Amino acid sequence: MMHVSILVPESSVLQAIADPQYLFSAVNQFLAVAKLQSLFQVHLVGLKSQVKLNNGLYTVNPTHLIGEIEKTDLIIIPALFGDMKMAIDKNADFLPWIKEHYEKGTEVASLCVGAFLLAATGLLDGKKCSTHWGFQNEFRALFPKVEVVEGSILTEESRLYSSGGANSYWNLLLHLVEKYTDRPTAILASKYFAIDIDRESQSAFALFQGQKNHTDEAVRKAQDFIEKNIEERISIDELAEHVSLGRRSFERRFKSVTNNSVLEYINRVKIEFAKRNFENSRKNINEVMFEIGYTDTKSFRTIFKKMTGLTPVEYRNKYNKVMMN
Repeated sequence: MMHVSILVPESSVLQAIADPQYLFSAVNQFLAVAKLQSLFQVHLVGLKSQVKLNNGLYTVNPTHLIGEIEKTDLIIIPALFGDMKMAIDKNADFLPWIKEHYEKGTEVASLCVGAFLLAATGLLDGKKCSTHWGFQNEFRALFPKVEVVEGSILTEESRLYSSGGANSYWNLLLHLVEKYTDRPTAILASKYFAIDIDRESQSAFALFQGQKNHTDEAVRKAQDFIEKNIEERISIDELAEHVSLGRRSFERRFKSVTNNSVLEYINRVKIEFAKRNFENSRKNINEVMFEIGYTDTKSFRTIFKKMTGLTPVEYRNKYNKVMMN
């Protein structure tokens, strides 16, 4: 019997507690139908006997308090909600408990922005991690020793698991089911819950809003210039001259505060503009490509797929309702 401890933190997302409980319970039912022994014993583990979520709209009654769990095989940290720093502070008493069990051999999985609580333990320092694409900059600022894997649905390293944004955690849960049972059981679970079992990227869902949470005015000026001249082929030398900096100094400062090279940032701004066009207009691929300053179709397609996980045609077909009318 494998013991699964699903945490019930303050300021957490109810669905990210209920969904793993539902999944592992369903897998037990699948095994029972196959006349096999149930594998998972699932506990909801809290710091107190009653946890109110969503401003008191929901109440969760953990089955166990942390002091009552002597041994567990897997700890699941659900997604948090609201201010991440505040959520970590409210749940600080979980941190030594998670570390203690990890050091005893327990595996730990964070769902979506539950990665913030996992990272607060220090266990992710020097390791890779996935989290919601919309929180990556804040995560990096709080935990600079952790390597954020952009676009990834799930990351696994040294018995630590993390997942991308929102419903991406289902892919991590299916990955764990496959690991602890087998591929056919994981496929059955994916069909039962209507989840694409092998989805690998959250990039197609990401919105690039520019990394402007910094105080470097020269870099901010360059960012504004890029966004206002989306149709131009902008060179790094041109940008450096625009902000009165030498190229090497400009590139170093830009990378430091945005976590992107200048060229990466230019491409991300342009691709975000292209995505909006593919979603909301009848323009063809070439029209959109020329509007954002690309002239080479192969290059544009390569960059677009690298950043979204889809080709321009696939992206337009997936998200554009205008073209279907």
